[in-house]
Amino acid sequence: MRITGGELRGLRYSPPAKNWPTRPTTDFAKEALHNILLNRIDYTEIKFLDLFGGTGAHCFECISRGCTDATYVDKFKPALKFVKDVAIKFKIENKINIIQSDVFKYLDATKSTFDLIFADPPYALSTVPDIPKLIFDNNLLNPEGILVIEHDNLHSLDHFPQFSEQRNYGQSQFSFFKQ
Repeated sequence: MRITGGELRGLRYSPPAKNWPTRPTTDFAKEALHNILLNRIDYTEIKFLDLFGGTGAHCFECISRGCTDATYVDKFKPALKFVKDVAIKFKIENKINIIQSDVFKYLDATKSTFDLIFADPPYALSTVPDIPKLIFDNNLLNPEGILVIEHDNLHSLDHFPQFSEQRNYGQSQFSFFKQ
């Protein structure tokens, strides 16, 4: 995997994904998403939340583009260790807060709010539609904030009042929501 933009562009990292219950976003889809976001947000001004963080790819992308306050949430211990090790290697450990937690418990418990929230749940997860509901019910997205959920075509999220658009990249779909 590689960082596709910003100060760390081109740096590579290799998660041992064969042994993990993760499905990393492809570099193509990740770059497309962050190019869209680049026209909508100032990365240097945002507080970012990465749910089901996996390899940490989206935290690394945001930090590379100037974000200094990224929060990574995942419950898989080897992934947390990997992300911490990569953050140290890239000298960005002071810009990322790594939290081991079930995402749904975290969303119910946190009092923090964010400008950009990205969620990449397992595609087979039946509770994917609960994610935007929890985020909006708990007021976790700041005014003018953006929520992006990566999912497959089996989940439709366009029924939420905050839904704004969907972009498709192969098997991946990004649903965008605004406060």
